[in-house]
Amino acid sequence: MSRPNIVFMGTPEFAVPSLEILIRHDYPVVGVITQPDRPRGRGQTLTPTPIKIIAERHHLTILQPEKVKNHQFFDLFQNLSPELVVVAAFGQILPLEILEGAPMGCINVHPSLLPKYRGAAPINWTLIRGETKTGVTIMRMDEGLDTGDILMQEETIIGPDESFGVLHDRLAKVGAELLLKTIEMVQHGAIRRIPQDDSSATYAPRLNKEDGCIRWDRDVYSIVNLIRGLSPVPCAYTLYRGKKMKIFSSAGDVAPVSGSAGEVGMETQRGLPVAAKDGYVYLKDIQLEGKKKMPVHDFLKGFRLLPGDKLG
Repeated sequence: MSRPNIVFMGTPEFAVPSLEILIRHDYPVVGVITQPDRPRGRGQTLTPTPIKIIAERHHLTILQPEKVKNHQFFDLFQNLSPELVVVAAFGQILPLEILEGAPMGCINVHPSLLPKYRGAAPINWTLIRGETKTGVTIMRMDEGLDTGDILMQEETIIGPDESFGVLHDRLAKVGAELLLKTIEMVQHGAIRRIPQDDSSATYAPRLNKEDGCIRWDRDVYSIVNLIRGLSPVPCAYTLYRGKKMKIFSSAGDVAPVSGSAGEVGMETQRGLPVAAKDGYVYLKDIQLEGKKKMPVHDFLKGFRLLPGDKLG
């Protein structure tokens, strides 16, 4: 059985293993669609997306539409003559013309166990909300927000100390392997489409700046999970003497609290304790505005942060 011509749509690092596995297994990727190059860093240098870098390395046809919802782009898309469209974190809502623009349809690699955590930031919110398991879903896309029929799912347990960065990279690899299995089953007509149960749906909206602000009057593990769910980017933060302090890793301990929320205690081997609602959050890796990221023990060697000082 001949392999289908595939148009791949993706943008960030999460999508890279999925594109690479298709190339490695000799699927004919007739086109790669990714977001336009954007200014990055202090110098605002125009930077290609991670997917564009991979596509250029393998001399694939690349399209970078500012918006996919226009007739000019759709003509280019049709000229690629895809039999299957594969989407992984592309970053734009797809119109019906693309969703139905290939005979085998449009399938998506989504890093959650749908219908839980539909939306733009499923891995972050899975950790922030303290889930103990997650996974990847390959779904047949429709016009809704991650509402399409489930084709395959794979579940995985979340490690107690796994951060967003670690879980992101792990799920990207799981998703690539599951994508390969799904395409093989679709080719052989062996896939069964399972409608999602909308009554069980939860949502993972796009993160904004305020989502990362630590409220020290909350319970210990909601703070620890927030830090895990945003590390290393965009990173949870607090304020100290008017400067932003990013928190990359922490530990928690439920215990009687002396002092008010956000009050700093004596440095310990576990880290720097900060009072929360029902215990202490121990800061481990931090970065004060204008400084480098470093372990809190190294930071305290050159910066006076004294017991009784307040964060937030």
